[in-house]
Amino acid sequence: MKSFCKLIRNIIILIITLIVLVCGFFIYRGYSMYSSALANMDLDTKLKSLEENTEYYIHYEDIPKDFINAIVAVEDHRFFEHKGIDIISLARAIFVNITNGSLSQGGSTITEQLSKNIYFTQDQTFTRKIADVFMASYLEENLSKEKILELYINTSFFGNNSTGLGQASHTYFNKDPKDLTLYECILLAGVPNAPSIYNPIANMKKCIQRQNQVIKAMLKNNYIDEDTANKIKSEQPIV
Repeated sequence: MKSFCKLIRNIIILIITLIVLVCGFFIYRGYSMYSSALANMDLDTKLKSLEENTEYYIHYEDIPKDFINAIVAVEDHRFFEHKGIDIISLARAIFVNITNGSLSQGGSTITEQLSKNIYFTQDQTFTRKIADVFMASYLEENLSKEKILELYINTSFFGNNSTGLGQASHTYFNKDPKDLTLYECILLAGVPNAPSIYNPIANMKKCIQRQNQVIKAMLKNNYIDEDTANKIKSEQPIV
């Protein structure tokens, strides 16, 4: 019996050791990816290139408050509370991914999404996700929440060759962002989640379904009330 217990103990120790080694390996690779990205282009240079080379770049004060509320509600409702990493969403995503045996859930904050927008690719790999964590922490330390939102909104893809809200508002509504209605803000806020599916040109039915998800998130987080939500839904086309 003692030898059996000893065997079980040794197996458990071996499994724990292997888990630690595997985690350490991916953390090292993620940190290396993060370090290399900053070494190739420091943050100040990256920000300058984004602002100077983007025709439709818009600054935070010119972004409609309704759009900011909508994108925060649907993408990262604890954005103003966390420091780049949302532990609750991350834990939920890890559980779902382990259960499904794939990286089907991201659990990414807006800051993590910004890190891949400006420094990494959209590839779903463990190494890149760990690099996102390091980069998100760095961005939070060096930028204000307003600047992070500004950059995220300017670098997110909205489909139909439109990157950033400035270009998207012209592509879909032929107007500047400051002139977007609440309905239009909420509709566009749903697009970056899956631009090829949710943009109004590609599939209006899916676009409206996603808009309703944004409305639900805004209601839940007290950005709009029931009357406003119903008014927006009444404006939706029949598809």
